[in-house]
Amino acid sequence: MSLTTFIVVLNASLMNVAIPTMVDDFDTTVTVIQGAVSLYSLVTAALILPAGTLPSRHSIRRVLTVALIAYAGGTVVASISWSTTVLYVGWSLIQGAAAAVIFPLTFTVLIVSYEDDDRAKAFGLLAGVGGVGSTLGPIIGGALTTYASWRWGFTLQLVGVGVVLFFAQYVSPNPLSETRDSLDSGGTALSIVSVTSLVTGFVLSGKYGWVVQRRPFFVGEMQFNPLGTSPAIWFLGGGLLAFAAFVQYERRMERAGKSPLVPLHVLTNRTFLSGVITYNLRSIVSAGFLFIVPVYLQAVLGYTAFETGLALLPYSLASILFSTFSTSWRKYISPKTLIQIGIVCIGVGLALLYEQTGPDQTISRMVIPVALYGTGVGLILAQITNMTMSAVPTADSAAASGVLNVSYSIGFSLGTAVVGSYFLGHFYGGVVDRVLRAEHVTLSTEQRNDLVIALEDAAETATEATQQDFLNQLTPVQRQLLEGIFEAAMFDAQRAGLLLLVLVVLLLLVASTFLPRQIPGGDDETDQPESSRGSTRESPDTAVED
Repeated sequence: MSLTTFIVVLNASLMNVAIPTMVDDFDTTVTVIQGAVSLYSLVTAALILPAGTLPSRHSIRRVLTVALIAYAGGTVVASISWSTTVLYVGWSLIQGAAAAVIFPLTFTVLIVSYEDDDRAKAFGLLAGVGGVGSTLGPIIGGALTTYASWRWGFTLQLVGVGVVLFFAQYVSPNPLSETRDSLDSGGTALSIVSVTSLVTGFVLSGKYGWVVQRRPFFVGEMQFNPLGTSPAIWFLGGGLLAFAAFVQYERRMERAGKSPLVPLHVLTNRTFLSGVITYNLRSIVSAGFLFIVPVYLQAVLGYTAFETGLALLPYSLASILFSTFSTSWRKYISPKTLIQIGIVCIGVGLALLYEQTGPDQTISRMVIPVALYGTGVGLILAQITNMTMSAVPTADSAAASGVLNVSYSIGFSLGTAVVGSYFLGHFYGGVVDRVLRAEHVTLSTEQRNDLVIALEDAAETATEATQQDFLNQLTPVQRQLLEGIFEAAMFDAQRAGLLLLVLVVLLLLVASTFLPRQIPGGDDETDQPESSRGSTRESPDTAVED
């Protein structure tokens, strides 16, 4: 299951660095290729919840095997794609749908395969391997794109899928439930609409604004900006309404004696919900960190994708080390305390990166703060997944796994949207402000914002390559002025982005106070009242509460 996670995580991060080359190969635009990335994430997020319930009705081994074969098929189609349409089908649709089955399935398999300390170690290793995959992706992708072809990035995944298919024989052949209930079609439809709308709203918010429109939004030839609003607010509102309808529908299904997509006692389980919220906030920080740091390293310090991966290597090593070996520490320190120590490590690492930001920053100077950040991630992931999933009965682990993975997808989308737009807004705004100061020009806030949007639309200048393309079109005097402006604006944007992440970390620390001191149902629940011990061994129909 760790190798499965590694392959799927590697897929997303590996192809991001190949976007410029893919644009040339398909003779298209960056927006079109980024659309494939966004659609992959959207398909995965939308289908995770219904896909996560498949092990409750079918053989776990069969579900894994079929998902891997489908994933391999999508990989083949993407690797031989001769047009962006074929790429969308293979990568975004087929691989995205298969990944929606695989992500929650990994949690489910570990829940039914291990108990207590072994389960904690398994989840810790899974989290560490996922972290390594996200960091090695740019390194492998950069090397393959530079020295061979981005298509080999897809082909390489086929080898991993073949190995996983061999080991799939050791996965349990039994479904989680002895009764095979029919799929909750109404709940499935509402969950897909809800998640799709929310993720789309977050994706659109960075470019088009959260409430008031930043620029016109067109669907084909028709503009959609009712009352001067951004499309994001309508998608987000629709997503929240669909989620409310989903909860109401599931309640009616349960009252009618039918099987809902997600049992309500899972959604009302306080221990499970506190873990989901903590997991969600951690994914926001992770998304923001993995967005702004690589852009900063390549745009200002001039690192290649390969060198950027090396700069983040301490994060990978520390995260897998602490997520694997700290799981047994709960015998001496409560899991809640370990999670909070991890949150503090993340905050300190981000604060050190903030302090170091400047022209003299080097990879060697970044080792300690990046390793501290990875240490914090490892300590959190070693405990939070096990703590959250152990709060529900094993019979409900498939539905719980789907909910947890949906929260991660939404959190990652939210983090990329909020932190990414905040970071780029500071960068482009800084460029405009410095140019105006250099020319001794004073403009109104509205005029200044119009200039920022115009700069964003006129030329993508957030990476070193695009900056150079833009600067090469200018006169030597203009080029000399703007080179310094670009650099100074990026330093300010990096500091602003890191400071925002520190604030989210503080919110994460507050949210962690609602976690239970010990893992529900564990052997070390000495701090819980007698009446609550062993509650996770109750029947699936009983809600588990701390």
